[in-house]
Amino acid sequence: MILNTTYTNKDNDATIDNLVGKPYSFLTKLRMKGIGSGRMIIDKVSPKLERALLNGPDINYANIELRPKGILVRITRRLDNFTWIIPYYQLYTYMTNGLSIHGQGEFLHFKNDRFLKNNKEFIRKMLNLKVIFTKDYYI
Repeated sequence: MILNTTYTNKDNDATIDNLVGKPYSFLTKLRMKGIGSGRMIIDKVSPKLERALLNGPDINYANIELRPKGILVRITRRLDNFTWIIPYYQLYTYMTNGLSIHGQGEFLHFKNDRFLKNNKEFIRKMLNLKVIFTKDYYI
């Protein structure tokens, strides 16, 4: 699900909280040593996301925020902000010449550059949280 989060909206906040949980508390954020990635350059997106988000030749950036039951991919296009909500059970990642995030039949590919290399520890943390979340559902 993709939401336009340029302006705050209580309905959008409630939807996000229902799908991926409420934000971590301040102390939990400190214990985890941060819950947000740095910005990364978007290289390719699926056709449906391209029509919705990436109009024009501008460089588009995104960052990832961790939540208890999923992630939020925050995409910046010019002056607009969009949030792609992906619960952990729908999240798939691939490291093929960059980072690809797949969910809900869509994908987003980040360019393999210094921005992605700076976020290597964050990506490892995200994948560990996904494993911890999904092990509760499998015997």
